[in-house]
Parts: sequence; structure tokens; C-alpha cells
Amino acid sequence: MEKLRFVLVLLALCLSPSLVKGGDPTLFFEWKITYGTISPLGVPQQVILINDKFPGPIINGTSNNNVVVNVFNQLDEPFLLTWNGVQQRKNSWQEGTLGTNCPIPPGSNFTYKFQVKDQIGSFYYYPTTALHRAAGGYGGISVHSRPLIPIPFTVDPVDEFFVLVGDWYTKSHTQLKKFLDSGRSMGRPDGVIINGKSGKGDGKDEPMFTMTPGKTYRYRFCNVGSKDSINVRIQGHTMKLVEIEGSHTVQNIYDSLDIHLGQCVSVLVTADKDPKDYFLVASTRFTKEPHTATATIRYANGKGPASPELPKAPVGWAWSLNQFRSFRWNLTASAARPNPQGSYHYGQINITRTIKLVNTAGQVDGKLRYALNGVSHVNPTTPMKLAEYYGIADKVFKYDLIKDDYDLLAGKAEEKITLAPNVVNATYRNFVEIIFENHEKSVQSFHLAGYSFFAVAIEPGKWTPEKRKNYNLLDAVSRNTIQVHPNSWAAILTTLDNAGLWNLRSNSLERQYLGQQLYFSTLSPKRDLKDEYNMPDNDILCGIIKDMPLPKPHSTLRTVFYLAHVAS
Repeated sequence: MEKLRFVLVLLALCLSPSLVKGGDPTLFFEWKITYGTISPLGVPQQVILINDKFPGPIINGTSNNNVVVNVFNQLDEPFLLTWNGVQQRKNSWQEGTLGTNCPIPPGSNFTYKFQVKDQIGSFYYYPTTALHRAAGGYGGISVHSRPLIPIPFTVDPVDEFFVLVGDWYTKSHTQLKKFLDSGRSMGRPDGVIINGKSGKGDGKDEPMFTMTPGKTYRYRFCNVGSKDSINVRIQGHTMKLVEIEGSHTVQNIYDSLDIHLGQCVSVLVTADKDPKDYFLVASTRFTKEPHTATATIRYANGKGPASPELPKAPVGWAWSLNQFRSFRWNLTASAARPNPQGSYHYGQINITRTIKLVNTAGQVDGKLRYALNGVSHVNPTTPMKLAEYYGIADKVFKYDLIKDDYDLLAGKAEEKITLAPNVVNATYRNFVEIIFENHEKSVQSFHLAGYSFFAVAIEPGKWTPEKRKNYNLLDAVSRNTIQVHPNSWAAILTTLDNAGLWNLRSNSLERQYLGQQLYFSTLSPKRDLKDEYNMPDNDILCGIIKDMPLPKPHSTLRTVFYLAHVAS
């Protein structure tokens, strides 16, 4: 019997998906998650540290690298990380949301294993449990092109800097969670931070970045905040946009850039001004009283402080909408293309399904909730992905509680909101159109995990099929987040070719926590390794499947593990 187990386990290891990708380099990380006391806005408070750092370490890799991150949760509550923008091809097991994964218990560890398959670009990771994101625990992910793939830059940058900007609360994440759980709002943030600091802007701050005169640098910006859009600019310098969330762009020049919640962009900046200090400025947009933070950029061997006169942010959301319209995909650049290969001719693909999602806010039992198409998502104790895999989905949630074509009821003071797991049953490899309709007065932002999509339009008013004539069907940027301006709509197109369970969520922490999210269940009819990996053997089990036997095998590999389990 021992010999049989040994042979079965050996065979299983030989067939393991992680070893199938063994020809590509592997990056190993070991992260310790702890609390610490620092003062991002000058007020001492509890934050989440990774290896005693805030922000956490940068994952700096190359397309097709394998990434292994062993996370030790030393907090006093469960914890999960998601890898925002990493597509996790065939591998929603590593997505790190409460719909796909059981959280890591306090005092335990979990090892994430995934591949940045056919991707380049700027992304980031952050916690998805409770309101941990408001306490930190985030960091940058940069994925470079492989050496043989030319980069479409006329001047190669000599270095690059990750700039994680976002609004920040001085209240603790536990206090903010109590607000939301009691039915209150989180309220307005208290300020803005850049890489964990706010900067005094008095000429006495230590430089955050240093540039050599005459050289060009790449700045990767991500808005990692909780509530607000952010505008970034560099005093006295212009920025050449070169990449948005994994796509090379037409290289337009900008004085400033609006970066909405969850979004990432790359720009090139040349140190061609007088050698002295300059301020990188980040400020909130669309708020009554904007918050501003600065970081000092120093020219090497430069003399003189930065000017106290900061460049101003633009005013109004129409400016932001026009900037979105100026973003174009660089169709001549050599880089990883969206899957399936060839879908960059997306304007020639027939749409097989249109899903209109309307965001709403309302009261349920006297407490604030947010919803999509009238359903406010609630995470069950058993992750939906595990429930599907174990064949007990009907005991955990119901599919398709929302309609594809949804309209707010005319004349109704408040739309009825239903609390339930919100799971849309999708057809594998369908080419879908998703419309986001925002009837509120604030800018919204949404992220779709597992895919990149073509952001083909944002326009004022309500969407109708006739609006398709205004879509950009040639060179819309392929990305993973999109904003929706007040009383406006946005349209995206994507191929649901990545089997798994994938989260579509509001990037607003408050809205996401209070239900403004859903999951697409995209199951492959074949259920084999060509389309989706099996559940990892180190997966954490919880809820009603915790003590259940392994499900019936779906593939040769799972058969091997299943037999090994039975033999033991």
C-alpha cells in the first residue's frame, strides 16, 4: 500500500500544472503580515505591514514568470490578498477573493502560485478581507516584456519608480468597518498619501525619487485608495503616457493625468529642467475640499528647493472624460496580446450577450447597502468557487438573480435591494458587451478580474443600442478597470475565454464591502486541464465543504490525487 501511494504521488507531481510551466523562471517570496504603528498623515495609527514595510514589497517580474508567494498571516483575523490585474489564466483558485478562496486563518500561512502569462504592465496587490485595504497591505506589481520583444520607446528609461497614490483615513480599519456594519458611511478620507507618506511640501522633505539630468525615467502610477479619483502631475515636467494596465498606448503628452480608483498607468519623464528639486503632486478629484500630497523629486547634484507654487489640478469631470477619449491602444507595438490571440480585431467579432449593470444605493433594514441591478452581494461562508467544484452550488447560492437588461423603475423613490450572493452564469468563450450605467452624482470605477477588456466608450446619459455607433472599434485600450462618470454610461467588450469564477467589483472600498460586486461563473464544458487547473492541494477549506470527501475527478491529474487520497 505504501508503495502504491508513493507511485501515485510521484505520478501526480510529474503531471502537476505548476511543473508543466517549469520552463519559465520562478520568483519566490516569503511575506510576513503584521500590524505596525506609523503616521502616514502625521497621526500615529495601526497599519498592515508586509515584512515590516508599508507599502509592501514590489513584485518585479517578466512576462510568463511564475510567482510563488508564501503568506504568513500574523494578524488577529483572517486575511487574503488579490493580485489586481493579473489575469490568473485558468487559475481563479489564486484570485484571492472571498468568492474564490477561504481566508488565511490567524497564525497560518498559504502559498499563492500563479503565472503572469502573456502579460506586461503595471498592476498591484491588496487585501480583500474586512476593510484591511484601508489599513495598507498593498504593493506594486510590474511585469516587463521578455528581452526579445522590443519596447516601443524612443528612449529607454534608465530606471523606473512605482508610485502608489491614494486617499487615506486616519481612523482605523476596525473603526471604519464598525461604521459600515452599523449602517453608516465611511465618510470622507482625511488626506492623500504617496508611497505611504503625505509630504510636508516645505522643502525639508527627503527626496522620494532622484533623477540624473538628461536621463529618462518610467513612473508607474496606481490609485490604491478607497474612495476618490486622483490627479497626478510633476512640477515643471510633462508626462508621456506609454502604458495602461498591460497595454502599450499611443504616446501622447500630458501635463497631468486623472487616475481613478484601481487604475494604473505608466509614463516617461525626462529630467530636462534646471537641476534642483521638484514636487510630484497628487490630489483628489471631484471633492468639495480636495486633499493634496507631495513627494520630492531631486535632480542628482542639483541645487535649490522646489517652488512652493504647486501646479493646479483640472476642474470638472468633463475634462476627465475627454482625457479618457484621448487614450488609444498602440497597435504597432510588439507585446502580449489579449487572449484569445487575434481578438485585437475586436470590432469584427459578433456580440453574443449584452449585460447592462446599473449601480444603486439604498437601505436594507435601515442600513446602507449598494447593489448592481438590485442585488447587493453577500459572501457566503463557503466560497462559491469551492461550492461549484464540490458540486453543491445549489446549497450555497443561486445563479442569475439579476437580469441582463435592467432599468430603474420610473417614479420609484428607492429601488428595492435584495441581499444574496450575486453570481451570473456565463457561457465559456462568449464575446460579451457589458454596460455600466451610473445614475448617481459621483464618479464610479469598476474592475473585472480574470480578463482584459476593451474600454470602447464612456458617454453622458443612458445607454441604448443606438449608442454602439459611437464605440471605438479600432484602438480602444485593452485594460481591466473603467470609470463611469456621473449620470453617464460606459461600455466594455471582452471574450469570456478564461474558465473559472471571476469577480466584477466596484473599486470603491465602501461600495464593494456593502455589496456592489458580482461573480461571473465561466465553466468549461470539458472540465479538463486544457481549460482550467484543478483545485490546488494546499487550498484552504472552510464552510460546509471543510470535511467533505474530494469531489469526483474531472481530469487525469485529479484522478491521480484522488486515488492517492483513497489509497491513504
